[in-house]
Amino acid sequence: MLEKEVINFEKSVIVGIVTQNQSEEKLNEYLDELEFLTFTAGGQVVKRFSQKMDKPNPKTFLGTGKIDEINYYVKENGISTIIFDDELTPSQQKNISKIIDCKILDRTNLILDIFAQRAETSYARTQVELAQCQYLLPRLSGLWTHLERQKGGIGMRGPGETEIETDRRIVRDRISLLKDKIKTIDKQMGVQRSNRGAMVRVALVGYTNVGKSTLMNTIGKSDVFVENKLFATLDTTVRKVVIKNLPFLLSDTVGFIRKLPTQLVESFKSTLDEVREADLLLHVVDISHPDFEDHIASVNQILVDIKASDKPTLMVFNKIDAYRHLTIDEDDLMTEKTTKHYTLDEWKSTWMNRVGEQNALFISAAQKQNFEEFRERVYEAVRQIHITRFPYNKFLYPDYKDAIEKEEKE
Repeated sequence: MLEKEVINFEKSVIVGIVTQNQSEEKLNEYLDELEFLTFTAGGQVVKRFSQKMDKPNPKTFLGTGKIDEINYYVKENGISTIIFDDELTPSQQKNISKIIDCKILDRTNLILDIFAQRAETSYARTQVELAQCQYLLPRLSGLWTHLERQKGGIGMRGPGETEIETDRRIVRDRISLLKDKIKTIDKQMGVQRSNRGAMVRVALVGYTNVGKSTLMNTIGKSDVFVENKLFATLDTTVRKVVIKNLPFLLSDTVGFIRKLPTQLVESFKSTLDEVREADLLLHVVDISHPDFEDHIASVNQILVDIKASDKPTLMVFNKIDAYRHLTIDEDDLMTEKTTKHYTLDEWKSTWMNRVGEQNALFISAAQKQNFEEFRERVYEAVRQIHITRFPYNKFLYPDYKDAIEKEEKE
């Protein structure tokens, strides 16, 4: 069934470079992710191209020989799309398009396209369109025929103004309009957040496709869309959750990714406000992914960028049911043991459980493994925040209520 579906996918090739700052092993990891992104967007990767370079060619990103090789392959195999792992400059994109007659995309363009497909609400669509316009503006040369003509005609064009200049003005006007629209919605969302009362706010954060929405559905008994693709969830979902006798708000946010386009960080500012204003973060990690430590570093960097890195955080290592490690035979004296050979127990004894911190949890949201421990730890963390905020809470301290009533009567 899957093979029949793949036939309809766009035939694509992906391209990356090995540099002094990016080893071949690291490039393969990025290309694996780029292939998954391509699949999510509706493409089928049929070949990968890579080249070792000190730095990207300022004109065509790759060397002339490699560009010719890709061009020949594209013509011979009916390839419709070439996707570069790094962001291309407007001039690089233009120059490559002159040589190779097919769609030329980069990682940023691909992620924006996925976001455009996945945006469900008016707010998410507005955020994505703003990011797309900001990305498109410096790349308009040669693309004007693809733009929808929003306005024009008599009185709208200056003397000698070219079509590209007109389109630049249209896109700038559109950006201004979208920013105003987002400001209006931001105010509305700010009011909504203030109307939620003083309940403790907990936000799920993490790399894309680590199981945040599954965890949200399991703990919050909500119905958040779940799919084994990147960026299945764009819109923030907030649910009231009660563990034991303690209510709190749980929000599921958009997943992060390496090389997250700066346009998206800016346009999704209000969505990320859920993270900024949270009292507690649950940093969900897919421990079954071979690069999960890199994912953690990427998420932590974005949290620094949005000024949310100082919040109390529980590390939730998800998908323990899918975790697999490499084994070494006892007689094998040549193979060096690395973290890829660690069992779960060995991982637990590393930095994940530093003495005195106890902020790591190991669960399977899909299979509900260790879920009672997870609920208990979240309850305790929320309770500590709640106690600080409401020292005489009647739910947590029923005796206080009796004491206060007694004191009032006397």
